[in-house]
Amino acid sequence: MRVFPMLQAATAAIALSVASFARAETPADFLRSFEAAAKQDAAGFAGFSAQRGAAFFKSTHGREWSCTSCHTPNPTATGAHAKTNKPIAPLAPAANAERFARPDKVEKWFKRNCNDVVGRACTPLEKGDVLAYLMSLKK
Repeated sequence: MRVFPMLQAATAAIALSVASFARAETPADFLRSFEAAAKQDAAGFAGFSAQRGAAFFKSTHGREWSCTSCHTPNPTATGAHAKTNKPIAPLAPAANAERFARPDKVEKWFKRNCNDVVGRACTPLEKGDVLAYLMSLKK
C-alpha cells in the first residue's frame, strides 16, 4: 500500500520543521543576518560599529524615549518599562543568555522598540550596530 511511504515523508517533514523552529540562535547568528541585510540595503556597507550602536542606544532620536529609558544606561543591569515599571531582564547577552536566542522574539522586540524610540522600523545597520554594542559589553 502506498499510504505508508507518504506517512513517513509527512512525519519526516514535520520533524524537520519542528527541529528548525526549536533551534536556538546566537547573537552572532543575528549579527550575520543583519550584516547580510545591511549589505543588500547599502552598497557601501563597511561593517557594524559598537560605538555607533552605543550612541544610537543612548539617543532619543528627536522623540521622548531612548533605549536607556527602559533598559537603563547599563544594558547588563535589569531595567524597567518606562510607563508600567515592569521589570525587564538585562538586554546584553553577557548578562542574559536568553537575549538574542529566538528569531521571533528578536524581530518582535526590535519592531516594537524601534517604533517607540525612533518612530519607524530600524534599519539592518542600526540593528547590527546596537547588537555589536550589546555584544561588546561584559557582565
